[in-house]
Amino acid sequence: MALLTYFLTRADVIIYFAVCIVLLIYWLNRSKKSRAKMPPGPTPLPFIGNLHQLDLKNTHQSLMKMSEKYGDVFTLHFGPKKVVVIAGFKAVKEALVTQGDDFVDRPSSPLLDLISNSQGNILGILFSSGEEWKTMRRFILSTLRDFGMGKKSLEGKIQDEIIALIENFKFHNGKPFNPHLIVNSAVSNVICSIIFGNRFEYDDPTFQKLIRMLDENAKIAGEPKALLFTFYPFIGRLLGLHKEVMQNIANLKDFIIKCVKKRRLEFNANDLTGYIDAYLLKQEQESTKPDTYFSDENLYHSVLDLFDAGTETTSTTIRWGILLMMKYPEIQKKIQDEIKMHIKPGQLPAVEDRKKMPYTDAVIHELQRFGNIVPLNLSHAPPTDVYFQGYFIPKGTEVIPFLTSVLNDKTQWKTPYDFNPNHFLDKDGKFVRNDAFMPFSAGRRACAGESLAKMELFLFFTGLLQAFTFYPPPGVSREDLTLKPDVGFTLSPPKYMTCAKLN
Repeated sequence: MALLTYFLTRADVIIYFAVCIVLLIYWLNRSKKSRAKMPPGPTPLPFIGNLHQLDLKNTHQSLMKMSEKYGDVFTLHFGPKKVVVIAGFKAVKEALVTQGDDFVDRPSSPLLDLISNSQGNILGILFSSGEEWKTMRRFILSTLRDFGMGKKSLEGKIQDEIIALIENFKFHNGKPFNPHLIVNSAVSNVICSIIFGNRFEYDDPTFQKLIRMLDENAKIAGEPKALLFTFYPFIGRLLGLHKEVMQNIANLKDFIIKCVKKRRLEFNANDLTGYIDAYLLKQEQESTKPDTYFSDENLYHSVLDLFDAGTETTSTTIRWGILLMMKYPEIQKKIQDEIKMHIKPGQLPAVEDRKKMPYTDAVIHELQRFGNIVPLNLSHAPPTDVYFQGYFIPKGTEVIPFLTSVLNDKTQWKTPYDFNPNHFLDKDGKFVRNDAFMPFSAGRRACAGESLAKMELFLFFTGLLQAFTFYPPPGVSREDLTLKPDVGFTLSPPKYMTCAKLN
């Protein structure tokens, strides 16, 4: 007892034992990590990793083949960089939903660091992490709802845009034309009305230039030279592989800065016209906070994110829709019959019509599934070391929740590689949901504009098929139409011409 009292009264002894305990805990933790294994995968070669086993022009197809060999969770080496791929509906859902907090961050990226010019602190909403992302996402969701997302007021703006788009299609008098730029412009005008408080005329040269730059960036970002910059940034800088994307981003940002300056001059706290105004008001409210996230730079990057995300994926899906209606005229006819049954002549489609039109709804869902617009998803990263399905994934590791493997999962879809609206219909022709339908991703980082995109897709697609029947150009048969996508960061339909004949 006396010996115990002696030790307890000696501060140096207490400190000694405390340090020993801390070191023991540290050693045990290190030992646990050293025993833990990262997911299996193909053996990498020095310097190039597994790049020799990948088709960088069709990365999603290479990853599908690898998932069949290595399972639902596997490690790849993109050059010197380790990446974990999570494949299949069950595994992706577990990562994004069940363990959503474990994969909520975005990984670092040399190209994104350059674009943000922020030394690792990525701005905006798409690629930011931590408290900055949480704050911006809350603000953006709240603002989108304030300006009509999911409400009747926004439905009216989309319907106005459909009228303008139909008039443009009529101008071609049933002759062949490429709908790419005009569809992108119409869809972009919806998000522009929310961001800037106004739409643009389709022939506005500045607007056309902006749409083309967004289009170019989506394509360039998936090209081998952009991937090479990501894997080997030093070599990429020497070869100037990033310059085209950087120039487009700089031009887009210059346009946004001019719009912000104009809104500042006209700003009225009692008459907010769009997202920029709402952000300027938030800046005023937080002007006394030294650690506010509402900086001018964050404004520019969040507007750029909204402009890009609100244009690219929805317009690409609609363009897939026009191509597939030419390819499958019997499906086009069934949609038009359903439109005639439930929408009065001279009346534009409304969101409430969707409930009465299960076949049209099923076709739109299948367009998104088959189109597979964002095949690799946006990459995630664990904010701390994490265990997933028994494997160890270190903090900050790039994780790909592989959407192609979900939208083409053989256990979830009867004919995963065919365009088949019956994936979303029961035996009685009623619409049925499928949990493996994840074109907007899932969990906490699911697309913030999902409800807006769903509204746009139904109204635009149904409105176009109400007004027109789409045919291949003269001399081109439906069998001649290819469905092989143009590969970029997104999967776009191949370039095509269409004839839009008035119904």
